[in-house]
Amino acid sequence: MQAVFKIYGDIFTKGMKFLRKNSEFLTKIEQVIPPERLLLDEPLANHTTFCIGGPADYFVLPETTAEVTAVFKLAKLYDIPVTVLGNGSNVLVLDNGIRGLVLKFGEQMSRLSHAGNRVAAGAGALLRDVSRYAAEQGLSGMEFAIGIPGSIGGAVFMNAGAYEGEMSHIVTAVTAVCPDGAVKRFTKPELKFSYRHSVFQENHCTICEVELMFQNGEQNLIRSRMGDYTTKREIKQPLEVPSAGSTFKRPPGHFAGTLIEQTGLKGLTIGGAQVSPKHAGFIINAGGATAKDVLNLIKEVQRRVYRQHGVMLYPEVRTLGEQ
Repeated sequence: MQAVFKIYGDIFTKGMKFLRKNSEFLTKIEQVIPPERLLLDEPLANHTTFCIGGPADYFVLPETTAEVTAVFKLAKLYDIPVTVLGNGSNVLVLDNGIRGLVLKFGEQMSRLSHAGNRVAAGAGALLRDVSRYAAEQGLSGMEFAIGIPGSIGGAVFMNAGAYEGEMSHIVTAVTAVCPDGAVKRFTKPELKFSYRHSVFQENHCTICEVELMFQNGEQNLIRSRMGDYTTKREIKQPLEVPSAGSTFKRPPGHFAGTLIEQTGLKGLTIGGAQVSPKHAGFIINAGGATAKDVLNLIKEVQRRVYRQHGVMLYPEVRTLGEQ
């Protein structure tokens, strides 16, 4: 009887997946995106630095801003929700995955070009690649980003920073596609940068291209600073294991990692999720972690740190999808 129930359970599950797909929408989007860049029920654990996450109903790898525009217009027409991923860092995708369409900005959207001390970067370009590209041109200002594990689109979205540098210091304009499919160029004042914040967290427009302004510099000095920052990261941070990057925002007047370490939480483990023994500010996937493990560990860290220090830690990692 157990085998019979399993068979019917599998049939029901597959049937529910089929019902989630809109065949008319699928036909339309296949006219815009070639089959090798349109996947169904794609496991998002394959596309996040945490190596955690259930499936996306539709998974699209766009190649141009025009494709992004077409996808958004179709999604709006058929009432399909859209979620955007860059390199998959700084996010925790929940165990049941993401309903609707996931737009992943990867290699296809990573073109780089420069004119003088200005660089244009596709949103999918990795920060380390943009940093190296700028260094090759003798351009200084992005050395701080060499070790941040993300795309430039995601970095602008979060106003990522390190070593006293942040994206707001070098970004001059952004071209984005808004939910209605309109393309808009945002000038610097319109970006509303603040600590780990940009206007895109409110307006839900999707970053497609970033314009950056650098200072002319000595190539050897630029490379030397990048080497120093890389060494510091390798020594202090758990880069050898899956994580989403720094887990918590920095609380005013404190450092999250220091508070967690002072609370004696290094190595604290729930399921496959662990507070890194190397750097307490990171929660890592120590092996087979689920999103539920990570969320439970975050809550436990918050509870114990608040009880001992009276400081509430807030996650920097964004949570996406269904529990």
